Amino acid sequence: MIFAQNFMKNRIRIERAILDITQADLAEKINVSRQTINAIESNKYVPSTVLALKIARIFGKSVEEVFELEEND
Repeated sequence: MIFAQNFMKNRIRIERAILDITQADLAEKINVSRQTINAIESNKYVPSTVLALKIARIFGKSVEEVFELEEND
């Protein structure tokens, strides 16, 4: 049996650079580990809706401005 894996592009690294904050800074603001931010940025982990909303709020953006589904999803 083959399972399709969902992939989601994100602009977290870019948005962090704009705000001049580290992965650790962002992680602290939304109460997750730096490793979680790294995994999301590296597309190894798809965040929950709540986490995606929190990240977008920090950047002052909509979720759709920070996260984007791959074309085939």
